[in-house]
Amino acid sequence: MYLGIDVGSVSTNFAVIDVDKKVIDSLYIRTEGDPISAVKRGLREIQARLLNEEAIKGVGTTGSARYLVGILVNASVVKNEIIAHAIGTLNFIPEVKTIIEIGGQDSKIIIIRDGIPVDFNMNTICAAGTGSFLDHQAVRLRIPVEEFGEYALRAKTKANIAGRCTVFAESDMVHKQQLGFSKEDIINGLCEAIVRNYLNNVGKGKEILAPVVFQGGVAANKGVVKALQKELGIEIVVPKYYDVMGAIGAAILAMEETEQAGDKTNFDFDIADISFGTVSFECSGCPNHCEVIEVLKADKVVDRSGSRCGKWEIQNVRERLPKI
Repeated sequence: MYLGIDVGSVSTNFAVIDVDKKVIDSLYIRTEGDPISAVKRGLREIQARLLNEEAIKGVGTTGSARYLVGILVNASVVKNEIIAHAIGTLNFIPEVKTIIEIGGQDSKIIIIRDGIPVDFNMNTICAAGTGSFLDHQAVRLRIPVEEFGEYALRAKTKANIAGRCTVFAESDMVHKQQLGFSKEDIINGLCEAIVRNYLNNVGKGKEILAPVVFQGGVAANKGVVKALQKELGIEIVVPKYYDVMGAIGAAILAMEETEQAGDKTNFDFDIADISFGTVSFECSGCPNHCEVIEVLKADKVVDRSGSRCGKWEIQNVRERLPKI
């Protein structure tokens, strides 16, 4: 079996596949601002659910914390989210031409032609139109975010909500509440605003062709799916593993890498019990003043990153060479 881990700002996702690329198990948990702890929690849960934990022959990591987690789990391969999501989706829907992914803080579009990713785009640093914004509004409205979609489907009146900025959107929602709009109408307006923001920002200038596959945590929101379908005039496919597709892609990449290289993995579930941490310092070697991140394993530095010149990365290699 092969394990894929996708660590994002809001969620940390795991997927275990067999040699036929069939999903054996998957897990979606909250990162809660601490990717190291989230990975440890997830590994313990996956370990408890697997019948034969020793069958893991390779591990792949992706997501915003892929390099950090790759060091922690001795990953066979570390890949960006674009490649991981494309590989995972093509495994289930080989005819896909457009992948729409909206996660906790990242939104992306991947254009596929003849089974090959040919173009992509990602959102800016703004959180408008992402899962974290939906989470925030769910707390404010005192409605579980899992129920947002059902509320949107019950809307009777269109409530126009500004979607280009989270601040303006929230202000608009408050104003609509004061005017007497129902929560259903406001949530539906929010879902439509998220879709407009996505298409005007991430999808701008892209040729969106069917089949369109919608994945990421926000794909669970039926209101957003409906609004996306209405705006594009195309049927939207939400795959079974919409929430862990990046992890599945990472697992497939780990399998391919392991089979090609013939390497034996150094991964062990006992990693979840080892103390890991990170510290940072500012390098004063030049005017750049780079912030260098050190990864500690049992209080020993095992990796450094963050320097523009690569000085500290070279130091990593030197420290791992045998003493002569």
